[in-house]
Amino acid sequence: MISIIVAIAENNAIGFENKLIYWLPNDLKRFKSLTTGNTVVMGRKTFESLPKGALPNRRNIVLSRGGKPEEFPGADLFGSLHEALASCEGDVFIIGGASVYGEAFAVADRLCVTYVYDTPEKADTFFPEIDKSVWEEVSREEHNKDEKHTQRYAFVDFIRKKK
Repeated sequence: MISIIVAIAENNAIGFENKLIYWLPNDLKRFKSLTTGNTVVMGRKTFESLPKGALPNRRNIVLSRGGKPEEFPGADLFGSLHEALASCEGDVFIIGGASVYGEAFAVADRLCVTYVYDTPEKADTFFPEIDKSVWEEVSREEHNKDEKHTQRYAFVDFIRKKK
């Protein structure tokens, strides 16, 4: 199964200056729980934004047309999403950035979305619009603000509708 996993604001913002906009500990726990033991596929900038490099206990794949393998320690390098997916077995999670998300929309089976009920002041990277004629919401788990979370948010899963 190919899943896209993302945290988005009400205006579909996902990042600013190659960093996540929101720090939501429960979202990070969900991300780790879903992706551990599976394959994660990301663009070069997303890899570069990871604080400790390749994510542990996962096969990391970086998409870069001009990169060299030594630039991405702990990751496999591919020139296209198609080539990367052809090398995968089991569950695959597309983890960003925006252009990789846009390309993956055509082949993804599931969306694992964290909706943040907020619109950031600054954003330079956005997630594509989720077309409800293509995607069916199958679960939603709402969360209020608390001592660790400064925004309300929801975990929402979608599956591709059958044609």
